[in-house]
Amino acid sequence: MGAQQQVRDAFVELYGAEPEGVWAAPGRVNLIGEHTDYNDGFVMPFALPHMAVAAVSRREDGVLRLHSADIEAGVTELRLDELAPETDRDWTAYPAGVVWALREAGHPVTGADIHLTSTVPSGAGLSSSAALEVVVALALNDLYDLGLQRWQLARLCQRAENVYVGAPTGIMDQTASACCEAGHALFLDTRDLSQKQIPLDLAAEGMRLLVVDTQVKHAHSDGEYGKRRAGCEKGAALLGVDALRDVPYADLDAALARLGDEEEVRRLVRHVVTEDERVERVVSLLESGDTRAIGPVLTEGHASLRDDFRVSCPELDLVVDTALTSGALGARMTGGGFGGSAIVLAEATDVDTITKAVTEAFATAGFTAPRVFEAVPAAGARRVD
Repeated sequence: MGAQQQVRDAFVELYGAEPEGVWAAPGRVNLIGEHTDYNDGFVMPFALPHMAVAAVSRREDGVLRLHSADIEAGVTELRLDELAPETDRDWTAYPAGVVWALREAGHPVTGADIHLTSTVPSGAGLSSSAALEVVVALALNDLYDLGLQRWQLARLCQRAENVYVGAPTGIMDQTASACCEAGHALFLDTRDLSQKQIPLDLAAEGMRLLVVDTQVKHAHSDGEYGKRRAGCEKGAALLGVDALRDVPYADLDAALARLGDEEEVRRLVRHVVTEDERVERVVSLLESGDTRAIGPVLTEGHASLRDDFRVSCPELDLVVDTALTSGALGARMTGGGFGGSAIVLAEATDVDTITKAVTEAFATAGFTAPRVFEAVPAAGARRVD
């Protein structure tokens, strides 16, 4: 039985009636462009086959009922007129935040019964929270006939996470979940939300992209992510620009010199400006058919995240170093950092060797065994029934 039918059956058991529909929204892996989205920069994610799936029906009594197959707890019942930012520290904050954001924006949502399940690994840097938000937003958009575009849903989901949950994340994760297409990476300008779908079929060229989940959990609402964002905003203010995206790559050295002894800010600025340039380089290489050449660019990105942005950790560094010494074309951490996952670009013939080497390296270091799987660009959020 597929997830769609399981979710539908569980909804009936919980709420005593058939749902009005079933929707799905994927997690994502970011190929390149890390910590650039809240600096108005460039990112390049693609959707994973791993999805949050939701069965949903409308209510007219101002009540929101939430249940997850993945959490050992009963149905949570909330009143819409009592929803308020940062009052919920549980998983329910994500779907409830979406309902709050829709209502705050003036959309006539009068309640819902929701049952969810998700195969997106939680805390792995693969946007499990964005998948949860987007699947609820898309369902309510359809059921209440709100007429919102995908990018508008992504914006509302970001507002839910920033304001209601209290995590200062950028727009990439929600846009990837809402807008990605199968077989493509999404080149996204986070300032104007313009999008370009870039074909990405690694298997056709004899390559694979592995995701290595280190099993080290992170939480974006913790302080370190917010500190990096504040440091980037300070850098933009000191340089007299709206966002670090406005510092030209060719002028980086001059900009860093102007920051003087602000060493921490200098490091953050250097990462963001060079990372935007790396995204543009990867787009150019993919469009010209020189796919293998993106490997060293990914590795450059990891060094920048490790040394300048300082969001890596020993487990992520071990994945990257081991993969490269075992023949990988390139590797880097992906996601916000402080744990989560790394990606490894490899020849298909080297996948088993690299996977074995990384697993053995973790065992030798005394780390929890990593979870390794292949990432293939999948479709974005959609109705599935």
